[in-house]
Amino acid sequence: MNHYDTIKKLFAQTLAERPGSYIVEELFTRFSSIADLMSVTEQELMQIKGIGKVRAKQILAALELARKLNVPAESPYIIRSPRDVAKLLIPEMRYLQCEHFVVLFLNTKNGVIARETISIGSLNALIVHPREVFRSSIKRSSASIIVAHNHPSGNPSPSTDDVQITQRLVEGGNIIGIEVLDHVIIGGDQYYSMKEHGLM
Repeated sequence: MNHYDTIKKLFAQTLAERPGSYIVEELFTRFSSIADLMSVTEQELMQIKGIGKVRAKQILAALELARKLNVPAESPYIIRSPRDVAKLLIPEMRYLQCEHFVVLFLNTKNGVIARETISIGSLNALIVHPREVFRSSIKRSSASIIVAHNHPSGNPSPSTDDVQITQRLVEGGNIIGIEVLDHVIIGGDQYYSMKEHGLM
């Protein structure tokens, strides 16, 4: 049994759930790596149906136990190009029916240390507050970030709002000292990199 399976079994026991129950499976679908699990917050956990404040605290306690047992993290996924971002996100974002805004938090070697969905919008609209993006970035001690969102229409071309929020995030990152490397838009099996197209 590998470390990830060990943690999964530990969570099932902590929550008095079967390993294949909805809560356990949803937990490990949303936070699909050890790095994601180790940086999860109580608020993120409570977004999962069936997890209230008490269960969220149980999960955080199990995570703290895992840290004390010194469970090693897996090697982070390295981002070398927008294509790497697309390969990571397209499988889970291509079928979403409303817009999701995701942040990839990177270390100094462009390895993904965590991933978080910051905002979920409607079919064709999304509200993103830079403060939410950078609050999470600072919490995770990110060296830099890449932001991404999906277009349910399947067309990854950016809207005027997409360009404007990107500019606001870049400006905020420059002030705080956390560089925004790219904004990648996912549309079906296609992607659009604002960095590659000179929009940031």
